[in-house]
Amino acid sequence: MGSIRTNAAAAMLGVSPNTLRSWERRFGFPEPRRTAGGHRQFELTEIEALRSAFEETHNISSAIAIAQERGNGPASPARLRSAINRFDEDEADRVLEESLAVRSVERTVEEVLLPGVEALDEAGDGTSAEFGFAWRWATTWLAAATRVAPPATRSEAVVVFDASGTCDLDSLHAQALELALRRRGLRTLTLPVTTDSDRLAHALNAVEPKAVVLTGHTASLDTLSRLVYAARRHAAEGVTIFDYRGALPSASATTVPRLGDTPLAARDRLLAVLDDPAGARRTTPPLRAVSGA
Repeated sequence: MGSIRTNAAAAMLGVSPNTLRSWERRFGFPEPRRTAGGHRQFELTEIEALRSAFEETHNISSAIAIAQERGNGPASPARLRSAINRFDEDEADRVLEESLAVRSVERTVEEVLLPGVEALDEAGDGTSAEFGFAWRWATTWLAAATRVAPPATRSEAVVVFDASGTCDLDSLHAQALELALRRRGLRTLTLPVTTDSDRLAHALNAVEPKAVVLTGHTASLDTLSRLVYAARRHAAEGVTIFDYRGALPSASATTVPRLGDTPLAARDRLLAVLDDPAGARRTTPPLRAVSGA
């Protein structure tokens, strides 16, 4: 939904900016955040909730109580971002709980959690306090959701090689993909790309994955090539290698099919290959072979 300045928020409520500021001081709601230049920015969802309640009651104290009790509108990335900007973990949890009442776990992750956290990384370097808080909160939430995913119902296994780092959006997308795959009944194992060669061979022999997914951007092409070689040597016969969110440099030579950038689309593409390997591959434009693989 986004945020708006004081004058726009006051206009929506039909009051003066001074009146809106007096409500903020007296009631602590609606609560703005401050820009780097010190300007107030109000969450649009809070203003809309207050406007609706004020139209019903024509009394500001009653309207504020109603707006706060109802929440700030439907669960959305904007509400999640607002909660995290206040470092309010309980409210962030509440936003996702409300989303789960109308969305599946997978859609809640893709439509609320991921975009809400991503919007906090305005600089694109993962260094803000708000983004660091959001990343750790989201990682914990995704891990908890993965632990309670139903048991596997399919024989196929998937190994995800994760080349993401701390406070890296790619790591959240890797967790989201693992969660989505597990909730569709697949045995799924995520390993760091730095796994020792002997332990890597042991894991691949034990799990025998039918699909291997490369994700993250911290690994060199040589490292990724080593993983592909190991997978083709030790995994199940006919194992398929996938690239999720551009793990392989776009300029590199590769025949590895790309799964795209979102967990649900990636899950569906991967399942299509597992269910009909020949048919799914015919729909994938060939890209060139991974160097050294």
